[in-house]
Amino acid sequence: MTTIIAIQQKDKVIFGADSQVTSNNGRVQRHGEMVKITQRGPFLIAGSGECAPCDIAQHIWKPPSPKGVEWNDIYRFIIAKVIPSLKACFKQNEYKWDREDDEIKFNFLIAIGGQVFEITDDMSVTLDGTGFYGVGSGSPYAIGALEAGATISKALEIAAKNDAYTSAPFLYYTQTLENKIIKGK
Repeated sequence: MTTIIAIQQKDKVIFGADSQVTSNNGRVQRHGEMVKITQRGPFLIAGSGECAPCDIAQHIWKPPSPKGVEWNDIYRFIIAKVIPSLKACFKQNEYKWDREDDEIKFNFLIAIGGQVFEITDDMSVTLDGTGFYGVGSGSPYAIGALEAGATISKALEIAAKNDAYTSAPFLYYTQTLENKIIKGK
């Protein structure tokens, strides 16, 4: 129930997200503190789905930072260090991410060092060769728009036009390979 997209480029990753939060009773809420993209140390973390795991990952979790040679294989670092750390944080905060139901509980887009990773609610880590990533109910519209050549801002506008759970204002972040993070377009 959101739209978060990321574009992986050679030297950076660009994130964009809407700002609408829709509760289980259908109430739409917007507030400047309830953002879908946050910076935690060298990471950008964007979450969709249930609020509890998103809140834990974006506001409580202290993800490990890569050291030395770990920067040479960030994908392995995410799997070997980041995912176990996130699982432990969920457990410490009494969130049961591994419960047995059919509903998707959450999806994250996480970036570090200008590289984006998709983390699903079964804690798998994926990469996409197209360079387009999206999570949330409006992401198929936004990804389609990106595939057709739209800018990230136009893709979010298209998602908002077609998905009842997506609306402006939109938030943007860029993260470079050097791990510089820039808020804005």
